[in-house]
Amino acid sequence: MSWRGQLLLRYTREGGRTVALDRHEGPLRVLQRLYPEGEAICHHVLVHPPGGIVGGDVLEIDATLAPGTHAVLTTPGATRFYRSAGEQALQVARLHVAGGARLEWLPLETLAYSGCLAENRVEFTLDHGAQALGWDVLALGLPAAGEPFARGHFVQHLQWPGHWLERGRVDASDTRLLDSPLGWAGRRVCATLWLAGGPSLPAPLREALLEAARARIDEAGPAVPAGVTCPNDGVVVLRALGERVEPVMALLVQVRAAWREQAWGLADERPRVWRT
Repeated sequence: MSWRGQLLLRYTREGGRTVALDRHEGPLRVLQRLYPEGEAICHHVLVHPPGGIVGGDVLEIDATLAPGTHAVLTTPGATRFYRSAGEQALQVARLHVAGGARLEWLPLETLAYSGCLAENRVEFTLDHGAQALGWDVLALGLPAAGEPFARGHFVQHLQWPGHWLERGRVDASDTRLLDSPLGWAGRRVCATLWLAGGPSLPAPLREALLEAARARIDEAGPAVPAGVTCPNDGVVVLRALGERVEPVMALLVQVRAAWREQAWGLADERPRVWRT
């Protein structure tokens, strides 16, 4: 049986508080909103009770942030795309950030099981003065359990329309991509972290973000090959590879903390669900 789920999230400003309203259809929910950093920043945890996504499932997340709001969205665990009998599974997140608002899109890793046929899309739009910090972590197969990504394909699509697009199709049979030293070099975890500002980020801020990320990359060492760049003046992007999720995620968490401080003057406040 296929699932179709939709989650609508709306964030508004009431005084100094970011207030969240949600509506869902099907198997998508949000847990109670939390304010560990004070009322201005709303932390929300997205949950998918069935526990995984199979062929034919379509999950849609639509989040809109009004001016002056700040939302931190994450998940309690990995998103799992299971083996498909023939149909494609699709998850789409559409994120709109109004001027003066900030969004942090921080789902935990995506696991692509062998035999999955899947696409994961993240599309965000930024009004003038809006900013978004986000990441995506993809792990192919379950190497620790001796289950390699031997069949199937996974499409990853990250887009800020008109400014930045990354789209890749990873096929289990594409050994030149997955095993070549010019590709994934035998690693099976790939991550992307970004901070974007509409319509652009000031040049001094871009340089500060690059320097902060490079310092953390150096600290992580050769176990997590990574690099950071500015594809254009509106976005800074870090990319990393790894053999396991944990060291890659550790790097992203460190860089996210540094970027929060550089861009927003905020401390390293991690969602509580990550500690459970």
